[in-house]
Amino acid sequence: MRQADQITSRDNARLVHARKTRDGKVSDEIFLEGLRLVEEALRSTVEIKECFYTPRAAENARAEKWLERLSAMNIPVHEISDALFNSISDTKTSQGIALTASRPETGSNMISRTGADLFVYLHQVNDPSNVGAVFRTAEAAGVNGIILSGGSADAFSTKALRAAMGSNLRVPLWEKAELADILGWAREKGLQTAAADTSGKLPHTAIGWNQPTLVMFGSEAHGLDEEVLSKVDLVFKIEMKNGVESLNLAVSAGIVLFEAVRLRQ
Repeated sequence: MRQADQITSRDNARLVHARKTRDGKVSDEIFLEGLRLVEEALRSTVEIKECFYTPRAAENARAEKWLERLSAMNIPVHEISDALFNSISDTKTSQGIALTASRPETGSNMISRTGADLFVYLHQVNDPSNVGAVFRTAEAAGVNGIILSGGSADAFSTKALRAAMGSNLRVPLWEKAELADILGWAREKGLQTAAADTSGKLPHTAIGWNQPTLVMFGSEAHGLDEEVLSKVDLVFKIEMKNGVESLNLAVSAGIVLFEAVRLRQ
C-alpha cells in the first residue's frame, strides 16, 4: 500500500527545495514534471529523491501505478493540493506529479566507450528546447554521446527535460567542454570532425558517415564560428530548395544523423 504524507504549507522546506531545484539553484539535483518524465526517471538509473503529487493525479491509473512503485522503493511521496502543486510546477497545465532526482553524472569519461563511433557536438546552443530536442533525435539515431560547449543551455533544465522526453537521462553527456579538448579527444578516438554550416561546399549526403564521426552543430541564430570551422576536417551543408536558408536545429540534426544511420545499415 502506498505511504504518503500530506504537505499543507507553501513554505514547507520540501516545497521550497523543490522550487529551488526547478529553478536550477540546486547544482546536484534536477526537477522532472509530468507523468511521462516520472516514468522515464523510473526506467533510468537516476537516483530519485522525492515525489510530489495531487489527489487528482492519483486518480490516473498510470500515475497510481508509479506512485505505488515509488512508495515501495522507500522514496518519500508527498500529497499536496492543486494550489501547492502550482507553486512548484513549471507548466501552465500540470498533470499534478513531479520528482526531484540527482543530476546525472557527465564528463568526457561518460562518452568514451569502446566501439562508440557517432557523437554530436553542440556549440553555444543556448535554447534549452533545442538542446532537449537534439537529445531525443540523437537517441533515436543511436548516437553514442553528446558534447555541449560552454555557453550552451543546461541539458537538465526543465525545458530541456521536457523536450528530450527522457533521452537526456540516458544519452551520455560531456558538458561545458572546451573546443581544444574536444578536438584533441576526437583525434585520440580516431573520429573525423564534420561541421554543419551554410558555408559548406559538400552536401551532407557526400560525407562518409560510415566512418567514426563527431558531427558538429551551432545555434540557429549564429551557427558555428570561424574558430570551429577552421579546425574541423569537413564542413558540409544540407541542400535546400525554394529559397529556404535554414532549418530548426533538431530537424537538421535528424536529417544528418539518419543519413548516417542509412549508410551504416
